[in-house]
Amino acid sequence: MCDPIREDGSSQRGALSKEKRPYIHREWSWADIIRALTVMVVHFLCLLAPLNYKWEALRFGLVLYALTSLSITFSYHRNLAHRSFKLPKWLEYPLAYFAVFALQGDPLDWVSIHRFHHQFTDSDRDPHSPIEGFWFSHVWWICDTRYIKYKCGGRNNVMDLKQQWFYRFLRMTIGFHVLMFWTVLYLYGGLPYLTCGGGVGGVIGYHVTWLVNSACHIWGSRSWKTKDTSRNVWWLSLFTMGESWHNNHHAFESSARQGLEWWQIDITWYLIRLFEVLGLATDVKLPSEFQKRKLALIR
Repeated sequence: MCDPIREDGSSQRGALSKEKRPYIHREWSWADIIRALTVMVVHFLCLLAPLNYKWEALRFGLVLYALTSLSITFSYHRNLAHRSFKLPKWLEYPLAYFAVFALQGDPLDWVSIHRFHHQFTDSDRDPHSPIEGFWFSHVWWICDTRYIKYKCGGRNNVMDLKQQWFYRFLRMTIGFHVLMFWTVLYLYGGLPYLTCGGGVGGVIGYHVTWLVNSACHIWGSRSWKTKDTSRNVWWLSLFTMGESWHNNHHAFESSARQGLEWWQIDITWYLIRLFEVLGLATDVKLPSEFQKRKLALIR
């Protein structure tokens, strides 16, 4: 059994890192099983890709990975989770819907988990805390919903999204959209598009996102004085659309730009900036020079 968590967020017998959470031999909820099966199916399809290889299908999968990953970082992360900028609803909703096809859950769930991560970073209550091991922070936390609820509580940190019918609708119908996505891939291009497209693209999208939770709290450099283990991992920035400038992000959570230096590749920021120039993105938040000087490790 886990230690009861006090109101101040600490456990009665110490940090959760002292007791390793069982990965397999524990009680699994239906939500855990469905999530695990989804991840397993995507990886299984990827393994079948060499048997159904077509270059155009693989090319489609790489484009799909890039677009769905960008929609996660642009919509779920910087727009919805941190409100780094505002979009008109006619644009916000379609972008959030397209992010569903990254197979990382509905907006309510994704945003809630991420907000909890920032609220409780590297503590007992961090939903994917690196203090519980690389593989827990990388993937195992996804299939342990009761543990996350035990640590963080209910989804009371996304009331701004719960008040909107569209996000409640996606929450209730997420399974339908995932099945529709796989069906459309198969009907469009057969097994090659399902395996080389959905499988390969899905696996790449999964692991580059998960590496931000795991690797970016273990390896890399630090430019800012944050009270956590966040790191900047430069080589990962191209694959994560700029999300691996993670120390930058934890220093300035509400910033729409995470690659704060000109040489720090941040594809998501380039898209936000384009939308701002076109007048579609407003109230775009960036850290001030005073904030940067205050948190800089080297002045």
